Amino acid sequence: MPQPDSQRNAAVLQAAELARDIAPDLDIVLLTHYADADTLDIFRPGETDLQTANAVNRAVAGEMLQAGVEVLVQRADRAAFRRWMSERDDTPENRRAWIDRTRLLRGPAALAALGLKEASAPTRQSFAKAPGPIADRLLDAYDDEDSEAFDALVQDLMGAGRTDVLDLAVRKLGERQGEETGDELNWVFLVAAEGAAVGPSGWAELVALPVALPAGDLPDGEELGRGLLASGALAPAEELHLLPGWRSPDALAELSFGAVRRVLLDLVAGKAPQDLPPGDSDDLARRGFGVLIGLRIDWAIPIWDEIAAADGLPEDPDEDAEATPEEARRAERFDHWRGTVFQESQGCVPLALVALSEAASVITEFLAEAGEQTGGLEEIRAFVAACRLEAGGQEVVCRLEIIRDDLGLSVYTEAGRFLDSITIPAARLPARADEMSELIGAFVRLVQ
Repeated sequence: MPQPDSQRNAAVLQAAELARDIAPDLDIVLLTHYADADTLDIFRPGETDLQTANAVNRAVAGEMLQAGVEVLVQRADRAAFRRWMSERDDTPENRRAWIDRTRLLRGPAALAALGLKEASAPTRQSFAKAPGPIADRLLDAYDDEDSEAFDALVQDLMGAGRTDVLDLAVRKLGERQGEETGDELNWVFLVAAEGAAVGPSGWAELVALPVALPAGDLPDGEELGRGLLASGALAPAEELHLLPGWRSPDALAELSFGAVRRVLLDLVAGKAPQDLPPGDSDDLARRGFGVLIGLRIDWAIPIWDEIAAADGLPEDPDEDAEATPEEARRAERFDHWRGTVFQESQGCVPLALVALSEAASVITEFLAEAGEQTGGLEEIRAFVAACRLEAGGQEVVCRLEIIRDDLGLSVYTEAGRFLDSITIPAARLPARADEMSELIGAFVRLVQ
């Protein structure tokens, strides 16, 4: 039932004021358009004032556009919404969280769905042909730690294809402050290149899954990727597309920031990236590591209905806060998947799903930890060998006990005489404590 004009005007003014307040903190926002009152009632039970809902959307969109926020629009689809809700509890929070990932509208199409005239497209920043003055401006912004202009300028230059300016800035900084400082700026550009406001959700980035490879034949990268997607380790707002082929960590480390950005744009466009080097089987075998490259699409879009219900934006998460129960469950699922891969592929170890630029450091950290973990296994072997000496030629058996995340071993003679016990911390184990039985059982008989 339509509301009186006074109530409708009050609702519109309140929404517009909230939109003005939060717009400076947003880059993008999603509005839901309702075609009729029945659809509105299905999405928001008890609400049937279609005229007010549409007027609020138009007011919010106008404020957001004026502040430079990109407005996405989804048309409320009853069938898609019912499928979404069939897998979830019927709560207001779940109702407001629906996103039609396959048919979001952007630009003129989004405004047309809301009944708004096409806004003039934001003018793309133009840059003079001479790269020197622009590079100097970029370096000035880089030196100003309190300025927000640097990141925006880097993205504008990459969007305009002006990697010549970025290259010149690296050279200039290296000449002024030393090669190491120039390398640091180059690294900043690499990180900036691997993610951008592109793709169906408004943000996409390149990710890498470094994997410690077993000796012998390479595992099937596509199968491994499917296993990760099915593991439940990814966040609901995370859409991941892994490329099938293995890549060499060394070859990836040679990519320039311009090549990294082109790979990102090619994957977003659904094209095979020309700048991505193919995997070298000999190099992979020699190094013992391969990398799967993927595109991660972030669907954690601010939804206006959620913002309005909370009367504002949620607080930024505390980086030092403990993991939420859901985050802990996802981490546990990832570890379980890793353990399954390790057992089923004779030693293949996926390390972590990280930003492309972090792949090399993750491998380095793994190698450092692997030394300690291999030492833990050798410690177990030496412990069992010492127990065999003490047994004086009698057969020995071993009982395993999981103590929190650590592994306890007790060794007996086959006749039942206790010989000795030891506890190995989880950090020194090559696998989770509950996955160590196959490794230890290879050199001593295990008993309950």
